[in-house]
This record gives sequence, C-alpha cells and structure tokens, in this order.
Amino acid sequence: MDNNHLLTLSAALVTNTPLLLWGPPGVGKTATIQAVARHLDLPLEVVIASIREPSDFAGLPIVTGEAKTRGVTLAPPAWAVRLAEAGRGILFLDEITTAPPAVQAALLRVVLDRVAGDLDLPAGVTIVAAANPPEQAAGGWELTPPLANRFAHLDWPQPWATHWSEALITGWPAPNLPTIPDDWQAKLPLARGLVSGFIQSRPSLLHALPSDPAQQGRAWPSPRTWEMATKMLAAGLSVTEDEGALTSLVASCVGQAVALEFMALVGGDMLPNPEEMLKHPETVELPTRPDKLMMALQAVVAAVIDNVTPERWDAAWTIMARAAKEQAVDVAASAARSLSTLWAEHYNRPGMPALEMPEDKIEPFVAVLRAALKY
Repeated sequence: MDNNHLLTLSAALVTNTPLLLWGPPGVGKTATIQAVARHLDLPLEVVIASIREPSDFAGLPIVTGEAKTRGVTLAPPAWAVRLAEAGRGILFLDEITTAPPAVQAALLRVVLDRVAGDLDLPAGVTIVAAANPPEQAAGGWELTPPLANRFAHLDWPQPWATHWSEALITGWPAPNLPTIPDDWQAKLPLARGLVSGFIQSRPSLLHALPSDPAQQGRAWPSPRTWEMATKMLAAGLSVTEDEGALTSLVASCVGQAVALEFMALVGGDMLPNPEEMLKHPETVELPTRPDKLMMALQAVVAAVIDNVTPERWDAAWTIMARAAKEQAVDVAASAARSLSTLWAEHYNRPGMPALEMPEDKIEPFVAVLRAALKY
C-alpha cells in the first residue's frame, strides 16, 4: 500500500468514518484489517454479509411483556453485543456486494445510525467493509446508492510481486499507518472553510448523483459525503499539506473527478490558517483569487463559531472589512452574512459572551446584514 492509501485508512479510523475497501478477491483486504486490529489492540468482528439475513443486522423481533403491556423488541446480533461490551473495536463487513438488496437495506441503519437491533454501537467502534467489483463477485450485486453514500471508498491496490515474495518468506508486517495527532479536530475550521467556499463556488456539486448506475455504487457528492470529506480532510491537514494525499482523502468521499476539481481550487498556494488570520487580522496576507478568498473567509467564520470570544469576533470583522476594501466586497459579503447569523443566534443568549456589531467595520455590508438579520 502506498502512503495515500495508508493515510486514508488511518484517517477513517481516527475520524470514525465508515470505509469501504474495493478490490478483486485475494488481494489481502481482510488480512490487512485483521493485522491493523491486532496492531492497534482492537477487538475485531468479521461479519460476512453474503451469508446473513436482514434480521442479522436489523435485529430479531422478540415479543416482550404480557397482555396489555406486550410489545416487541429487536434483539441485537451476537457480534453487536460483543462490540458493545468491549466499548471499542472494528466491525468488518465483508463481501457486501454479494449481499442481496434486502440485506443491503438492513445495513443502512447499521452504517449510518450505528444501531443493530435495538442496540447502539459505542462511539469507539469503527465500521469497515470490503467488496469485490460486482463482475468479480460470486453472484454479485451493484451496491445501492443509499448504502454507497454512507461510506468513504478506497480502491485497494494489488500487491507488488517483489514485496509479496519477500513477505512470503519474512512474514507480513502490520501496515505502518500514519499517526494522526489527537488534536486533529483543530483543523476542522480550516477544512470547513475550504469545503464551504468550494460549494459556494460550485453549488451544483453539493449533490450530484451520477447517471451511471455503476458509479452510483461508488463515492459521489452529497451533503452527507461532503461532511465526511470535511472530517477526513481535517485529519489529513493535521499531518500533511501534500496535495496528492489530500486529494485522495476527499476523493474517498465524493469521487475522484470532484476531488480533483476541489484540489485545483484549493491547491497551489495553501490558504492561510484561520487561527493565524485571527491573531493578525490587520496584517495577514489575504488571497487575491476570489474563490480562494471566499474559502479563507469562511474558514475564519468556522473558527469563530468553534470558539466565540469578543476578541475573536472583532478580529473576524476586521478581516471581513479588509477583504471588502482590498479585494471583493461581494465575496466578503457572503462570509459577513454567515458571521452576522452567528451574532443573531448568540446575542444575549445565557452563558454566551456579549457580542457587539462593530459599526466601523460593517459599513460595506449594511444592506446584506439587514437582509440577513431581517431589520
């Protein structure tokens, strides 16, 4: 596996993003996940979807109570009970493209809501799945679009003959996963700004179900997968600024073509960190391209939302005013509208700091703010 594959796998585990591994039979998908679980000392439950019934995921109905109090509960499967008792682990759903549509439908709630029967899976449980392309699976089915849209997707590489031959003699080591720092969420404001700015520039890509049925079973953009991409991107930004690696992370959620368009907009000169912008609002260099400026300003808004203080609030408005005067007032107005919504939602709320609208800095946006706040 190359570094981009390893980073995508590591990011999915850390951000708890459901991950689907695609590859032909026999290339080591299951063996790798088993090795990862051993290396991380995580309980592993392997569930072969093709030999399961819908009740193995949705739960087995059991009548409870007597007479007037009688009801029905959905008893969780044994694998779910074991993971719940452990409080952490990996649920590995194997061969899901050989699962019929009824079983795939039952998996929807497991993957998205993390519920099996009437049992909630703990937050420490990560869901990983594996699939063969339908034409290479025994009695294969295309993955349904709703189920595909609940996963990040990773094409599994075939092993190199030289490496496989050496490992046959010396043994197969556990994948050397990149270490993602515990504070990776500090990059979420930047990632949110990048994604938000991109969608404002390319609104048609917020939800774009492919017309090709085969592609509907892979990664494609939707509000759900853009949220997944934001988390994966934040995890990636915490360890690298390599555009190829970041493209792979975004592509796993929204597809390769959209990810390439995203990175073409984001890449090149990496946008300034929103925290640095808030520390130096008067002197930070603002992007000159309107699309990149929009991303940077939206990242500032996201950072302030994450940590609202009067000082950060004032610094954000300083940046907005500078962007309006020095660059493009229409682009800055879009971010100012988001910032004003924060004021409307937080002003005088118990426990929140009092936020004053800085009159000297909102002059370029008066018309926009009146519309946003419904004066």
